[in-house]
Amino acid sequence: MKKITYLIISIIFLIFINACAGYKPIYTTNLQFKIVDYSIKSNKKLGRQIYYKLYNSFKSNQNNAEAQSVTITIDTTKNKDATVKDSTGKILEYRIILNSNIIINDYLTNDEVLNQNFSYSSMYKVQDLHSETIKLENKSIKDLINKTYQDLLIKMSHIIQTK
Repeated sequence: MKKITYLIISIIFLIFINACAGYKPIYTTNLQFKIVDYSIKSNKKLGRQIYYKLYNSFKSNQNNAEAQSVTITIDTTKNKDATVKDSTGKILEYRIILNSNIIINDYLTNDEVLNQNFSYSSMYKVQDLHSETIKLENKSIKDLINKTYQDLLIKMSHIIQTK
């Protein structure tokens, strides 16, 4: 009886493994760009985070002769405002606004490929421990950077499709 049970379980596992054999990621970038030069303005730390996400996406195109060479200018600012206070004036909730203006120019002709402003905000509550509040703030910023990066890729793919 145990051999039959093990055999059936093994067959089920093989079916599941075989079903996953054709896995393809849904969100892939096959944009033919290579970053030749970049500049970061205002908040350099946040600008670098966006740049490194873009650079890692296009790293495979660095040796591709057909990829379009571009220069990128990233201007990112972060504003942190208190949105909710209690009756004693203690802050209960913050809002972070991340503004990013990203300009992509063709390296050879200096024609503007994309000039887009992304503005996103996120709210988080103040925690009992200050370190937990800082963790929430950093997570909110990371989420806003990811949203900016994803929307930038969507805009760039739309530009490629319309050409």
